[in-house]
Amino acid sequence: MRLPLRLIRDVHTTEATVPDVKATAPVQQNLAERQVAADEHYPDSGYASVDLVVEAAGQGISMVTPLLADHSPQAKAAEGFDKSAFRVDWRARQVHCPQGATSAGWYPVVQHGRDAIVIDFARADCRPCPSQATCTTSIRGTRMLTLRPRELHERTTTARAEQDTESWRAKYALRAGIESTVNQALDVTGIRRARYRGLPKVTLQHAFSATAVNIVRLDAWWTTDPLRKPRTSRLERLSHQLAS
Repeated sequence: MRLPLRLIRDVHTTEATVPDVKATAPVQQNLAERQVAADEHYPDSGYASVDLVVEAAGQGISMVTPLLADHSPQAKAAEGFDKSAFRVDWRARQVHCPQGATSAGWYPVVQHGRDAIVIDFARADCRPCPSQATCTTSIRGTRMLTLRPRELHERTTTARAEQDTESWRAKYALRAGIESTVNQALDVTGIRRARYRGLPKVTLQHAFSATAVNIVRLDAWWTTDPLRKPRTSRLERLSHQLAS
């Protein structure tokens, strides 16, 4: 029987210094080992990377999650040319800029433990370019790009385009429902603060907390109206009165 309510299916506890993105693959693996892997996974952007999206897809899991936007100076300033404005010729190992120049160098590298490709353009092309001032701020006066390998680069480009559509936003809005489960865990079990020292004991506390939340939610579903209108706070009621 499928219940139209959200239950906690996995608990993964780490040390506080471990970034969120490191927890995604272990959670998916734990669910797969228990044969309860989801066809679609809706993590927030802190738990996602294009590497994880591609890896999960290979395991039959579609990650519906926003990938971080291009944080280059050009993208932030909304002027010049961000990375999406360049055309990549993977076969020729060249990149063509919007002004018609062709890259002078293509260098496969490893950055922060990940494969990448560094692209640079010649000074003879960049310095006389009318867009140089907004295209690059480097001392050399030339533009450089860092790309991920082809599959990851193209998946990132496609994902960022999809994220700007209303259909994608409507689909991702389904994730909002899990926030009530998270808040309930915080309110009912006090899970934000560890009662014990040591990762094994804290992990056990989290498992008991998740079990308690699931029991509370199941009881609410079976004995009350779980879809009743949520309580309106006094501040929200006051806001409505002032608006009217």
